[in-house]
Amino acid sequence: MPKRACRPSLKSANQNLKADKLKTLPSWALKWVAVVAMACAGMAHAQSRLCQSYSGMPSATPSAVATAKSASNKVPAGMVAIKGGRFVMGSERFYPEERPRKTAEVGSFYIQQHEVTNAQFAAFVKATGYVTVAERSLDAKQFPQLSEAQRKAGSLVFRQPLKVNGMNDASQWWSWQVGASWRHPEGPESDLKGRANQPVVHIAFEDALAYAKWAGQDLPTEAEWEFAARGGLDDADYTWGNDKGQRDAQGKPMANHWQGNFPLQDLKEDGYHNAAPVGCFPPNGFGLFDMAGNVWELTKDDYLDPRNPYGGMKVAKGGSFLCSDNYCGRYRPAARTPHGIDTGMMHVGFRTIWRPPAR
Repeated sequence: MPKRACRPSLKSANQNLKADKLKTLPSWALKWVAVVAMACAGMAHAQSRLCQSYSGMPSATPSAVATAKSASNKVPAGMVAIKGGRFVMGSERFYPEERPRKTAEVGSFYIQQHEVTNAQFAAFVKATGYVTVAERSLDAKQFPQLSEAQRKAGSLVFRQPLKVNGMNDASQWWSWQVGASWRHPEGPESDLKGRANQPVVHIAFEDALAYAKWAGQDLPTEAEWEFAARGGLDDADYTWGNDKGQRDAQGKPMANHWQGNFPLQDLKEDGYHNAAPVGCFPPNGFGLFDMAGNVWELTKDDYLDPRNPYGGMKVAKGGSFLCSDNYCGRYRPAARTPHGIDTGMMHVGFRTIWRPPAR
């Protein structure tokens, strides 16, 4: 269907083609009007996004009382149904930790259409009084070797450097910032003003799990997350297909990732330097937003790789706004990275799933 065929809306088409004129059209023309109307309606649905106008809250957010009773069969707001099945997990075309490809099978489940937002997490904190790992100072009895300054609450923040000496030392662009947390995503000088619809970040694994439990939900396994991210494209490299450079209808990248020479040059062709509001980029085949780029998403699986036997790590998926072609390249369904269970970072968030109670 040519794009220009869909320029007039169905409403305007009906206004232009008055009832008396419609009567004079031959049957083939009437059929064409119907086909164009249906195709345009479908295209509008496929291209609909959330982004700047979205409040960050699904149509209904679970209350503290409702979420404590997760036995309900009512599907939580903002969830998309995913019919389970078999798929080929991993990739042989990129990084070693994505190998070998293997057949995996998942049951049916529901997954949040977008990452958990600051607005959603704020509702959880308001209802429970929860304090995240990044907001807790370290106990002097547990960490006597650290100074008082080193025990202060904080998290890891990205700072774009003016120059770098090689690419092996990430401390050139990552630094520990006292006071950084989900409330202060870019450091203590920042706040959540205008960020209600952005993904919550600086979240440790136990923080994500606490939110999920409160909501009567869970974190996805790596297999569930990847199955959902693929959107029905079993062997595609990206959530939209195999063309890494594909652009959307406005000529912008298909995901929020770094364009340019990381970490020195950010061309911002996607319109963002850091995290974007959820749903600013085209959804995948299942109608899910930001399964590529924006922020890494935590899963409940331990990171197991015999080549790199990390301990105390969980699998994070999907890449982030810092993934570039020259450094990360992991804004793909098969991509995976280890993430410490007790660490928050400025580019790590999560989304939840809901498994209907067994009947």
